[in-house]
Amino acid sequence: MRTGAIFLATVLSVVLAVAGCAATSSTTPVSRVGVSGNGLTLDGVPWWPTGLDAYQLATHWSVNRGCGAEVDLDAYFMSRPPGSVTRFNAFQQLAVNKSTGRIDFGPIDAVFAAAERHGSLVIPVLAGQDGACEDERYKDRDWYRSGWTVRGSASLSYRDWVSTAVSRWGASPAIAAWEPIGEPEAGICHDAGCSPQQRSCPDDSAQVLRDWHDAVGALIRTSDPVHPITAGLLGGDQCGTAGPGYALVADSPYVDFVQYHDYDDAAFLPQRLAQTSKPLVVTELGIHAGSCLPLQERADRIGARIDSYAELGAAGALLWAFVPDPRPEQCTYDIGPDDPVLAIPQLN
Repeated sequence: MRTGAIFLATVLSVVLAVAGCAATSSTTPVSRVGVSGNGLTLDGVPWWPTGLDAYQLATHWSVNRGCGAEVDLDAYFMSRPPGSVTRFNAFQQLAVNKSTGRIDFGPIDAVFAAAERHGSLVIPVLAGQDGACEDERYKDRDWYRSGWTVRGSASLSYRDWVSTAVSRWGASPAIAAWEPIGEPEAGICHDAGCSPQQRSCPDDSAQVLRDWHDAVGALIRTSDPVHPITAGLLGGDQCGTAGPGYALVADSPYVDFVQYHDYDDAAFLPQRLAQTSKPLVVTELGIHAGSCLPLQERADRIGARIDSYAELGAAGALLWAFVPDPRPEQCTYDIGPDDPVLAIPQLN
């Protein structure tokens, strides 16, 4: 009887893992991650998450247009310690078959399936501000006001992509949080490339971003009432989040925790921590290394920086960025599979 029970449990676990790749809104999601005051919890226990940004996990060159190099998903997730978080691009373009032009969930399904097999946690980023690895178009103020609901060159409007993604993967036990967009700004473009020098920032930009986070957050909640939603704020003086704008967006009832992105400059971090009582996670910590800095020295600096975040009151830290093909002869943010930063105590 015991042998039979073990066999049945094994079969069921395999079936459930496969089914998780195509979760639908008919399955009630359960979140391992929660919010408690200005911190996070994992399985009900206080948790200070660490991990990596690995934006290219859904790249599959035989299927989609990709975003960076392909990654051996099982090898990657197997290398991550329990409770580690990976933030990756789950853009609509990565769910489009480049040969047929039709929706093909396979590459993103594979990321969720591998994360589930290894008990890992992920933050899927549903779009990027600058359009990289999507349509290469900067999202301006008009996009945040109404353009996100309109189908453009993509198969689905952004609104429909959010509904589709959350319905499909919302029951996955691997989800740590949903991130509607990375590094939002609500500027007005004055040239075709929307260069920073040719953008303006209207007075209502913060309210535009707040209204958008309210609307998209409510949309996510229709299919997934339990997983946290994070605002992917860069945290500096960007259009819509400069000054008090950061607090206005953070105060959305559909934002459970906020972000800060630190590229060797945490000058705004104390201010942002003071502006909200919600958890703040540094989801991008990037320090150049390679030809410009020994990898071990970067690892030491990152370890010290993470310690400083905890002392200031931040709620976690992720490193930018894991790549399977690091370029040690160049000065980059690359973190390869054998980078010494992966051995620092704060990540293990």
